[in-house]
Amino acid sequence: MKILVINSGSSSIKFQLIEMPSETLVCSGLVERIGEKDAILNYKTQHKDIKQVVHVKDYKQGLKKIEDLLLDPEKGVIKNTDEIEIIGHRVVHGGNSFSETALVTETVKQDIKNCSSLAPLHNPNNLEGIIVAEQLFPNAKQVAVFDTAFFQTLPEKAKKYALPNALYKEHQIQVYGFHGTSHKYVSEKALNYLNLKSSKIITVHLGNGCSMTAIKNGKSVDHSLGFTPSNGLIMGTRTGDIDHAIIFYLVNTLGYSLDDVSTMVTKQGGMLGLTGYSDLRDIEKEAGNGNKECQLALAMNAYRIKKYIGAYAAAMNGLDAIVFTAGIGENSSIIRQLVGEDMDFFGIAIDISKNEIRSNSIREINTDTSKVKVLIIPTNEELEIAKQAFNLVN
Repeated sequence: MKILVINSGSSSIKFQLIEMPSETLVCSGLVERIGEKDAILNYKTQHKDIKQVVHVKDYKQGLKKIEDLLLDPEKGVIKNTDEIEIIGHRVVHGGNSFSETALVTETVKQDIKNCSSLAPLHNPNNLEGIIVAEQLFPNAKQVAVFDTAFFQTLPEKAKKYALPNALYKEHQIQVYGFHGTSHKYVSEKALNYLNLKSSKIITVHLGNGCSMTAIKNGKSVDHSLGFTPSNGLIMGTRTGDIDHAIIFYLVNTLGYSLDDVSTMVTKQGGMLGLTGYSDLRDIEKEAGNGNKECQLALAMNAYRIKKYIGAYAAAMNGLDAIVFTAGIGENSSIIRQLVGEDMDFFGIAIDISKNEIRSNSIREINTDTSKVKVLIIPTNEELEIAKQAFNLVN
């Protein structure tokens, strides 16, 4: 059975075609920098490895390019769309409507739409991916896998805000958590690698969107994102943690509209607001060329991560391992090195030479004397989505 997994991020579409239940990867790819003039399309099969700079104005156009590649007489891997029986979609926010994977129906689509205000950079794109996939692959079963499901184990003391109780009980205003498929996947890989009977680990998912999870004995107990995927760490265009009174000041004193502020904190803040660049590769390059704003932004980014490590180590009363994952977590030796500096109080020490090695396998980058393991584990949200979609349909 062939399952196409579509993972629509805030500025990218990752996809994999996977043969199940053997978990055989047929092809994979990534459309990144969607909406920019220099969008990049990557596509890989056993026999082809293609990278193109293309213009992709929106997610509909990006998904159409993916379909064209899959069906291409020379580069493609299927002869017609009916070969794909299931399409698994990553959906960021399910609110309290979804605690597990679901077959897509009109009601499910409406519920996803209703949660768009909680994840404005993601849910609309996730829903667009579903709608376009229904048009491009009309005979495939569409399955939604929700980021929020992994965080059902958060204790009430961690997921509840210090607001009037009615907002929690009647309107479900609480911490939901995001990047759940990624945190679940890499935490399970880490537990297998560490082979510990009891464990306290922190998973650090760093991409255009960023989050951290405290995981005790395989269950999430705290998480950096909350009601929406906009607080916590500094991200590509999202501010992460700020004093909420800044919003009132911007509106009441400086005259910004609420829509202006919403756009600012989700699409114009973060690393983009600090540097003029949202892609960390550009920021690291500029920092290397002496750009002070980019150097400071990298230091701020790493500092925020360090603060969460300290908080989660305290919350779990210990720490066995830190796991870096996702595009930045797996590939930015600079961020990892900055995070590891001056952490000897926690027994964390990164080996500089190990940190520079690139690999697609699980690897340690800690020194031999480090009390805490520091791991890089490539995430595979797509495989996790495929497994959940296959299990649901079958």
